Amino acid sequence: MNLAIRDIRYHRGRFVLTSIGLGLLIGVVISMGGIYRGLSADALAILESVKADVWVVQKDTNGPFAESSRIPEDIKYRIKAVPGVADASPLSFQTIQVERQGKPFRFFLIGYDLNGFGGPPEILAGRNIRQKHYEMVVAKAMKIEIGEKIRLGIHDYTVVGITSKVVSSGGDPAAYVSLADAQDIQFKKDNDAIRNDRARIDNNLAGLRSLSPVQAKYVKQNIAGITESTHTVNTVVARLTPGANLHEVQEQIRRWNHFRPLSVEEQTKILTRGMIEKSRMQIGLFRVILLVISAVIISLIIYTSTIDKIKVIATLKLIGAQNRVIIGMILQQSLLMGVIAYALGYGLILLTYEKFPRRIVLEAFDLQVLFVIVMVICTLSSFVGIRKALKVEPSEALGG
Repeated sequence: MNLAIRDIRYHRGRFVLTSIGLGLLIGVVISMGGIYRGLSADALAILESVKADVWVVQKDTNGPFAESSRIPEDIKYRIKAVPGVADASPLSFQTIQVERQGKPFRFFLIGYDLNGFGGPPEILAGRNIRQKHYEMVVAKAMKIEIGEKIRLGIHDYTVVGITSKVVSSGGDPAAYVSLADAQDIQFKKDNDAIRNDRARIDNNLAGLRSLSPVQAKYVKQNIAGITESTHTVNTVVARLTPGANLHEVQEQIRRWNHFRPLSVEEQTKILTRGMIEKSRMQIGLFRVILLVISAVIISLIIYTSTIDKIKVIATLKLIGAQNRVIIGMILQQSLLMGVIAYALGYGLILLTYEKFPRRIVLEAFDLQVLFVIVMVICTLSSFVGIRKALKVEPSEALGG
C-alpha cells in the first residue's frame, strides 16, 4: 500500500487545485525562458537572413542597428574593389508606424538592391519584388494579404509576396521594398521642406558679395543637389571570396575607405550584449523570483498538508512505522506535485506559445534544466513537512 497515493486520493481536490496553480506558475517560468531565448533569436534574425561576412557602416559608429549610420550608396563600388570581396550590396533600414484598420501598425522596413543580396530569405506565397518602385514583400507575422496596399510617404505600395518570420531586434516584423523606394521613404524631403531649404540657401548666398550671379546660381544648384539627394544607405554588406582573410579585408576598408567594417561576430556582440542585454537580465531575474515563489508555495502546501495529518502520522509511529515510511510519503507527494505541475505548465505553453506577441523559442536543454530545478525545489521544500513530521510524538495519536 502506497501511503502517498492513498493520502492524495483522500485530499484529491486540494492536491489537484494546488497542482494546477503551480502548473500555471511553472508555465510562466517556461514562457519567460522562451522569451529570453527569443530575444536573441530576434536580434540576430536579420544578420542570419542577410548572410553577409562584413557590415560596412559609418565611421566611429556601431550601426546600423545599435546606432544611426549613413553612408553614400556608391560606396558599394569601392567595397567591391577591395581584394577578397566577392560581392557588396547596399541596405537601408528604418522603423515605420502607420495607421491600419484604425490601429497603429508598426514594422521594420528593409530596402535592398534588386540586383544585389539582402532581400527576403524565402518567399512563402506570391513572388519577389520585380519592379523598381511600389512593390513590397512582407513577413508572415504582419498578417497582410497579397494584393493589399500600404501607404508609405506619398505613395501606395502593393504587397506582392509573403516571406518568413524575419523581425528586427525589437521584435517588429520586417517588410522589404526596393532600395530606391526605401531611400525615398527615409530620406526624401517633402515639397515644403525643399522650398524652405532653397530659400535658406538663397539667403545665405545673398550675403556672399564675392560671388557673381552666375557663380551664386552654380553654387546653389550644387548645394541643392547634395542636400536633396536620396542616394544614402545605412550600410553596405559584403560577402568574401572563399579563402579570403576577414581581418585583412576589414583593415583595407578601414584604412583606405575610412568606414567601419564590422564582422558578423562583432555585430552579434553589439546586438546581444548591448541592445537586449538589460531585457535579458530583467527576464532572467523574474524567472529566479518566480522559482523562489514556487518553492515557497510548495513548502507551504507540504507543511499545511503535514499539519492536517498529525494524528495520522502519530498513529503510524504508534503502530511501529519507521521514519523512512513517513519521509517517503511526504517526499513522494511533493515530487508528484512537481511532476504534474511541470507537465501542465509545459503543455499549456506548447499549445499557446505561437500566439504570443514576441517570439518564444523552446530549447530542449532549457526545458530539461528547468525540470531538474523543479524536482530539486520540490525535494528541498518537502524538508519543511518532513521536519515537522519527525517531531510528532506517538502519544498524540491518543490525544495526549
